[in-house]
Amino acid sequence: MLGPVVVLNTILYCREWDATVRFYREMLRLPVLFSTEWFVEFDVNGTSRLSIADERRASVKSCGGKGITLALQVADVEAAWKRAEEKGLEPTAIKGHAWNARTFFLFDPEGHRIEVWQRVPPCAQGDVPEIHRGGVENENDPCEGCGAE
Repeated sequence: MLGPVVVLNTILYCREWDATVRFYREMLRLPVLFSTEWFVEFDVNGTSRLSIADERRASVKSCGGKGITLALQVADVEAAWKRAEEKGLEPTAIKGHAWNARTFFLFDPEGHRIEVWQRVPPCAQGDVPEIHRGGVENENDPCEGCGAE
């Protein structure tokens, strides 16, 4: 590696630049750090940034949303889904995944897929950990998800 990374900035080159900027600014409410007439940089969390560039002014062209997923980990996936639904963003249903996460997807105006997810213990996804099946290796260890002993 070149050394410690201080900030990670993902740049999306867009044909639908105005609509995509509005989406991240108004719908996802990301704060703007820097803006020109063709480039907007948003703060995601202090060390991660997302920039939207107008492909008509950039040397890189839009990928049309293909091959890109922005994964945003949140503290409460149900609350995030509700806010997305209230804003008319058409989120997919929340589903559990094998990597101990609950997730849903939505798409920005350029077609980039946005995964919104929350890490959860296995039993919160409907998986039944050993501790609930009676075959516990260490009976003194409570379940991380529900506290069952």
